[in-house]
Parts: sequence; C-alpha cells; structure tokens
Amino acid sequence: MIHLITGGQRSGKSKFAEKLILSKTSNPVYMATSRVWDDNHRKRIEAHKARRGSQWTNIEEEKFLSKHDVNSRVVLLDCITLWLNNFFFDNGEDDDKTIAQAKEELDKIFSQECDWIIVTNELGLGGHPGNDMAMRFNDIQGTINQYIAGKADIVSMVISGIPLEIKNTLNINH
Repeated sequence: MIHLITGGQRSGKSKFAEKLILSKTSNPVYMATSRVWDDNHRKRIEAHKARRGSQWTNIEEEKFLSKHDVNSRVVLLDCITLWLNNFFFDNGEDDDKTIAQAKEELDKIFSQECDWIIVTNELGLGGHPGNDMAMRFNDIQGTINQYIAGKADIVSMVISGIPLEIKNTLNINH
C-alpha cells in the first residue's frame, strides 16, 4: 500500500502522517531524508526524533532508500522534497539524471512488501518561482509527485491541518 500525503509547507502533513501511521502499527519506521545543513537544522532534527519517541525505528537516508530492508513494516518517508533536493544538487544541471535516479529508487522501494506513507510538498501552490534553478526544481518535484501519485493507492492533501482524500483505490476510510 502506498499513501501519498501532499500539501503546502507547514500545512500539517507530517503530523497527519505520524498520526495515521500510529493508527496502523505500534512499531513504525521513520525514514528521514534531510541532509544536516547546519547546527540549527541538526537541533531541529533531534527535536523531531525526541518528539516521536522510542517506538519509532529511525532511519536517516539522504538518497538510497532501497538499501534499507523495511519488508513487513509500515514506513513513513518524510519527505520527498528534501530527498529530491539531494539528487538535484548532487547532479548539477542534469535534471534528466535527477528524475531518472529518483524514479529508479522509488521503483526499488515500492517493490518491498511493506506499507508506505509518503510526505511531499506541493510546490506548485506557492506561485511562480523567482529564478531558473527554483523553476527547474519545481518541475522535477511536480514530475516526481505525479509519478508517486500514479502508483499510490491513496492520496491525501493537507490544508491548514485538515486532510482531504483525493484518491482512494482501496476504498478504505482513515
């Protein structure tokens, strides 16, 4: 099962995802994709870990999610935007390579027998980017969001902390 949760920045996506996963399992996996940029960012990451508590299995992986065996688990992948950033900046201006690597890695993780709850940002809601690099990233983010949504069983959008279900091929309620 794949459940994609999208929305704007600070919309409540992660809180919704954490609540949802805890309704499904008492031993969830949190797969965090952010690079540590500076000391303030590191403190924020540590605060998030402390808030989640000891029942979570924490995995920090910047790019190669598939190297972690999460078969038979329920996994919260947070977030696609930060994960794509890692490929985007590592690949320079080779956007095709970034998209290909991201799709390849997603296909690998989706082949594992587990449930995925995936958080991503809906960047297209924020207006037109002010520079070429931001526009390129928005295009890549939109392409990958559509790729995941196409494979997802459930897609929810969170607006001001309120989740709205926009796709459900399983016909289950949350």
